Amino acid sequence: MRSGMGVDTVIAGGTLVTAAETFEAALAIDGGEIVGVGEERALPDATERIDASGHLVMPGIVDPHVHVDDHVSIDSYESATRAAALGGVTTLIDFAWQAYAGDESAWDEPAPLLEGVEEKRANASEALVDFGLHGGVLREDDDLFEELADVIDAGVTSFKMYTAYDFGLSNGFIGRVFEHLSEHGAVGIVHSEDDSVCEARTEELRSAGRDDPEDYPKSRPDYAEAMAAEDVVRLASEAGAKYYGIHTTCRASADVLDNFHEDGSQVRAETCVHYTTLDDSVYADQGNLPKIAPPIRSTDDVEAMFEHLRRSTLSVVSTDHVAAKRADKEDRPWWQGPFGANSVQRSLPVFHDEAVNRRGFSYPFLVRVMSANPARTFGLPKKGTLEPGTDADIVIFDPDATRTITADDNASRADYSIYEGRKVTGSVATTLVRGTVVADDGEVVTEPGHGKFVERDLPDWSA
Repeated sequence: MRSGMGVDTVIAGGTLVTAAETFEAALAIDGGEIVGVGEERALPDATERIDASGHLVMPGIVDPHVHVDDHVSIDSYESATRAAALGGVTTLIDFAWQAYAGDESAWDEPAPLLEGVEEKRANASEALVDFGLHGGVLREDDDLFEELADVIDAGVTSFKMYTAYDFGLSNGFIGRVFEHLSEHGAVGIVHSEDDSVCEARTEELRSAGRDDPEDYPKSRPDYAEAMAAEDVVRLASEAGAKYYGIHTTCRASADVLDNFHEDGSQVRAETCVHYTTLDDSVYADQGNLPKIAPPIRSTDDVEAMFEHLRRSTLSVVSTDHVAAKRADKEDRPWWQGPFGANSVQRSLPVFHDEAVNRRGFSYPFLVRVMSANPARTFGLPKKGTLEPGTDADIVIFDPDATRTITADDNASRADYSIYEGRKVTGSVATTLVRGTVVADDGEVVTEPGHGKFVERDLPDWSA
């Protein structure tokens, strides 16, 4: 018997997928939250009924690693979140930067990290899906430690550092940051490549005239990633801080993280969709378009990513989404032009096809690494789940629909795709953010401004 009180929406007829199981049930949504899970006849009457017959009903994808509207990405919040909505991604975590002065800086002078947070928060007026922010630490300045509590109070509870580039930090300063993060219970994230090795290898290749795109991975070898990863995860461990290894690419680096993993309570890590689905032959095939740092690696490294996902050394699959124009990447030596590749619109269908269809991983595994784990890792208790009382962020997914990826469909400002021509089975049918349909049947159906900035909790990694 139905209750006499109605709800906004019921999604019925589909197979629900959680981080633990799959089962036949319906979802009731009211006021932007999931309010019931069970047989449709037992749920309240709804103003709208969405028929999910033949489809999977999953938590929306939580992508904790994207770059939007800044010095490395040409996407606006509207274009990036349109792409996200079409891809079933309901929450992004972008970066708020601490301005620094330098030859490669996008800023004229240094500025506090909190100022960068406030600037990025203002993009909520353009966003179609929800977003959070990591703090980006780009200079060695004790002022950071004075504003850290205020940044955390603003809902930014994780902080990214680099060991490479002209804004890379010394191990000594990174160690101090971890000590402060440990005191607050915040998360430290590090782009780990040994800068001196990368610079030396780059100079050797350039001096030898090795300017073809397929030479690019040799400039940033796997051991440079593993060396830096070992340094920084050891610094985090000595400080008792939470450490998250960002964009892990190779067996050497994943093995390092595994050595420190122990019970997993303080060391976690991600890989990205491109490191699980592409190998370094893409540089011969596509030139500089897939130039990403760290580079796409060997076929053995692809296998290693799945081995470490199985054993949970790697617990998250993200995108490291960066938008650029083809013209800025092509027809030049590999050391010129921007890093990065856009993929937030393609991550779910591409990873689903590789992990589930080709390798036999389960649907709960897919939900764990793309929704539940990133939400738990980064303090988003109302995301990445179908539990009543949480946000109705939902992707309705057709596991049998086959599509061929083409950049002609890009919602991002990027005009190419590193997955161009790839045939995948599995497609996003409908995306809901807090109970509102934002994309349906390949079209965005809501207006910018529906997305909002989400203040994140300090995460509990003890569970």
